Amino acid sequence: MAKNKKTHYSGIGGQAVLEGVMMKNGDQYAVAVRKPDGEIDIQVEEYKGFCADKKFTKLPFIRGIFSFIDSLVIGMKVTMHSASFYEEEEESSTNGTEKKSEKKVESKSDDIMMGFTVALSVIIAVALFMVLPFLLSDLLGKVVRNASLIAIFEGLIRILIFVGYIAAISLMEDIKRLYMYHGAEHKCINCIERGRPLEVKNVMRSSRQHKRCGTSFLLFVVLVSVIVFFFIRVDNLALKIIIRLLLVPVIAGISYELIRLAGRSDNVLIQMISRPGLWLQKLTTREPDEDMVRVAIASVEAVFDWRTYLIEEFGYTDEHLQIQEESEP
Repeated sequence: MAKNKKTHYSGIGGQAVLEGVMMKNGDQYAVAVRKPDGEIDIQVEEYKGFCADKKFTKLPFIRGIFSFIDSLVIGMKVTMHSASFYEEEEESSTNGTEKKSEKKVESKSDDIMMGFTVALSVIIAVALFMVLPFLLSDLLGKVVRNASLIAIFEGLIRILIFVGYIAAISLMEDIKRLYMYHGAEHKCINCIERGRPLEVKNVMRSSRQHKRCGTSFLLFVVLVSVIVFFFIRVDNLALKIIIRLLLVPVIAGISYELIRLAGRSDNVLIQMISRPGLWLQKLTTREPDEDMVRVAIASVEAVFDWRTYLIEEFGYTDEHLQIQEESEP
């Protein structure tokens, strides 16, 4: 086995869901959920992506926009899937025949509701983190005439609102448990990308922070917007808002390229710009227990051959992996 402490890019990513973890590898994603009876349910699906057949969606700075849309769609799908187990538990009095007939009707309405929810989520996020800071900073313009100072003030408000929102929801009990699964997801990816066999003991000692995390992406969006908006100098209030809204996809595209680069490089400069996102992840991740880690491992193994990955990237042998797995209690 080759001794290499550097991180090797695996290409997998995921997110935490209610009592579970989703892992995505290429066009496939798996959702592993700990059901109320204690068993782990695993569902594997394929998702090609929004406008995946169009070549322009793969272009730098453009691909980030479509990747963000895809992550929202998959995120809603897997969240609804994980929640369904606990809805079924609450509605256990409903007999199986009724449920079967209702599922066909519900599937179409669920798709419509999911699309509406995704659109509404984007609108709320843009209003809260983009428009609101601008409106608050515009009030300062009535007493301060320095445009640069107002732009800096707008950026500070945006950062404070974002970090404050993250800190506030992290205090909720249900969110705390979700963040534990978020930690399990990161630990699994860090485990294999650091060249360790995907076993509970190795995952538990891996870091719960990861440079490709969605939290880091959102922080990049906020920070990039601060820089971009600093250079917008128009007098008309409505035009200022319109320009900010039009620049949201541009900012998302730039942020995606930064997070993509961060996930593929151990460069000192990249590590420095990734540091704020890793700090913020101390709020959005928590240390998981071993049962949560087992759920995350099940999700990884459903879509990713980590054994072949370790052999190809880190020089493991089949014999060494077999010894490692046999030693796992």
